[in-house]
Amino acid sequence: METRELRYFVAVAEELHFGRAAQRLMMAQPPLSRAIQQLERRLGVVLLHRTARAVTLTEAGTVLLREARLALQAVEAAESRTLRAAAPGPTLVLAAKAGASSELLSTILDAYAAEPGAVAIEVTLGGPGQPETLLRTGRADVALLQRPYDETIGLDTEDLHTEQQVLVVPADHPVAVRPHLSLAEADALADLPLPRWPEPDGSYPEGPGPQVRDHTQLLQLISLGLACAVAPESLQSQLRDGHAMVPLSDAPAVTTVIAWPPHSTSQALAHFIRTATRLSSGTRPPKAVSTTS
Repeated sequence: METRELRYFVAVAEELHFGRAAQRLMMAQPPLSRAIQQLERRLGVVLLHRTARAVTLTEAGTVLLREARLALQAVEAAESRTLRAAAPGPTLVLAAKAGASSELLSTILDAYAAEPGAVAIEVTLGGPGQPETLLRTGRADVALLQRPYDETIGLDTEDLHTEQQVLVVPADHPVAVRPHLSLAEADALADLPLPRWPEPDGSYPEGPGPQVRDHTQLLQLISLGLACAVAPESLQSQLRDGHAMVPLSDAPAVTTVIAWPPHSTSQALAHFIRTATRLSSGTRPPKAVSTTS
C-alpha cells in the first residue's frame, strides 16, 4: 500500500463521509471513491459499509484505520528525525502534558542539567494526547506520558510515579466537603461540566462542558464555577485558594512513564532516561537503551 492510499482511507474512516473527506484532502470525490474501491479490491476485503445515508467501518476497516495511523506516524517520524539529526548541536526535545507531573518534570530537568555531558533540553508542553503524538511523529525525542490515558504500545517505557485521581472543583461548591465521589457522581454534576479538550484536528467533541485549550484556562474556569476536572492528585501543588480536591473512589490510578522510540541509538537520550529512572523511587533497573553514536 502507498502512503497516499493510507491517507485517503484515514480521511474517509475518520469523517465517515466521502464528501467531507474529499474536502479535507482538497480533492474531488469521484477519484477518492475510486481509490478506496481499488484498495478494497487489492486487499480482498470490505473496509467500509456504504448506504445512502451512512458510511461505517467494517471490522477489517477498523483494524486498517488503527494500523494506517501508526504507519503514517512512522513515515512522518522518519522525516522529522532525519531533519532534526542534521541540525547543528545536540538537543533533546521533551514533550509533556501542560500542568501534569510538574514537580517530577522539574526535578528530572534539574538533575539532568547537573550531569556531566548533559545536552540542551527543549521542553514542549501540550494538551491531552499531544505529547504522545509529538513522540510518535518524531517531533519529540522523549515524552512524559500518563497511563491509562496515553497509549504506550510500540514505545519503550519506564514507570516513574503512580498516584490516585481527584476531582478538582470550586472551593465553595457543596461537593467540596465530600470525603469522596465516584466517577458517575462527578459526571452527573450538571452545574460543573467536565471540560472538552480539542481533538488532534483542532475540533472539539460534542458535550455541555466548556472548550479549553490549556491548563491555565481550565483552572480559571473551575475558580469561576463553570467546570470541574478529573486530575492526578499531584495537581494540588498548582491549585489556588479557590480550588478544592475530592478523592475519586473508583477512578483508575495514573502512572507517569517516560517513553521513547524503540531501538533509539542516541547517547544523550540514554543518559537522560537513566537520570529520570534513577530519580524514581522503587523502580526496576531501567531497560537497556543503545548508546551507539
